Parts: sequence; C-alpha cells; structure tokens
Amino acid sequence: MSSVSFAALLCSRLCHDLVSPVGALSNGLEILADEHDDAMRDQVLSLLDQSARQTANRLQFFRLAFGAGGGFGQVVDPKEGEKALNAFLQDSKITLEWNLGLQNMPKNALKLLLNLALLAGEGLIRGGVIRVESSPHENGHLLEITASGPRLIFSDACRAALEGRLDEDALEPRTAPAYLAGIVAKELPTKLDVEMPTAEKIIFRASFI
Repeated sequence: MSSVSFAALLCSRLCHDLVSPVGALSNGLEILADEHDDAMRDQVLSLLDQSARQTANRLQFFRLAFGAGGGFGQVVDPKEGEKALNAFLQDSKITLEWNLGLQNMPKNALKLLLNLALLAGEGLIRGGVIRVESSPHENGHLLEITASGPRLIFSDACRAALEGRLDEDALEPRTAPAYLAGIVAKELPTKLDVEMPTAEKIIFRASFI
C-alpha cells in the first residue's frame, strides 16, 4: 500500500473518532444561540465543556499515536504517553494501570505502545482494565500491554493487520491502527507477540532497546 493511501486511512480513522465530540460542539453552539433559559444554558455549557475536552484529549492521543508528536528527537518521555492515554480513556469504562518504570524510551516504542493500547481498549466493549508494564529483557526492555474485562473482542482482521497478513485491499480505517503498529514494530525492530490466555484477557508483548 502506498504511503498516501495509508495516510488517507489514518485520516479517515481520525475523523471518525472526532466527528462525535466535534458534532456535539456544533449542535451545542446552535442550541446556545437560541436558548434563553438560564438552567438550560448551564446544561448546554456543561455539555460543550465535555465535548471540547473529549476533542482535545483525542487529538492529543492521536498526535502521539499516529503523528510526529513528542518532538523531533528519537527518545521521548513515556509519561507523555501515559498522560495522553489516561485522558483518552477518561470517559470510558476502562481503567488504566501504568507501571512502565522507564525514564525514556524510543519514540517508535511509545507509538507502538499507544496503538496496541488503542486496540486493547477497542476490544473491551464492556469496560475493563488495561495494564501497561515493562521488564528487563536481554539488552533492553520487554513491553507488555494486557487488556482484561468481562467481554473482550479481537477480530481476525485486526490480528491479521497487526501481523502484516491482511490483504491491502481489505484494510479499512478500523484496522489501520493495527497495521500501523505492525509497521512500527518492524522499524524498531521487534517481534510482536499476541496471546489470549482466556476469553477475557489479551496480552501484547514487544521488546525494544
């Protein structure tokens, strides 16, 4: 797939995730312009604040996960990723447990982490827990992202995209983050390991130096 075509898929995915809060902002402003009841205006302002926060949180997350966020250096502070992921999950039923214990990490390793966390969160359709941790591994670190919850879905298409087995014609905005994670893993380089020990848990593993 050409870089232009893949960029278009990521842009479509970004727009899909932003259309709801941005649309709510637009609708709220229209209502506010015609509303004179103070109680109703307060309620609309509260919803506008929530929608603006959601939009900002999603933009910050996708800036790091899809874009060149974190500056132009090759090493970034993982706390920036923790902050963005926490904010991204703020209005969901998912709890983040972040136990990375690293002062810095390669920018692509953080990008891989965030895209894997995005896949993990999408699979927890009834909420749950995402745990991010690392441990010493050979000359570097082993990254582990675990998602657990009462209902977990990880589609065959996402797994195939992650592992580079999905036909390019079958790629769509929904599977673009998995495909991106696979590309980033190759560039690190690292081997991705995906394990589902139970129907309620999935574990993503990747090592980096």
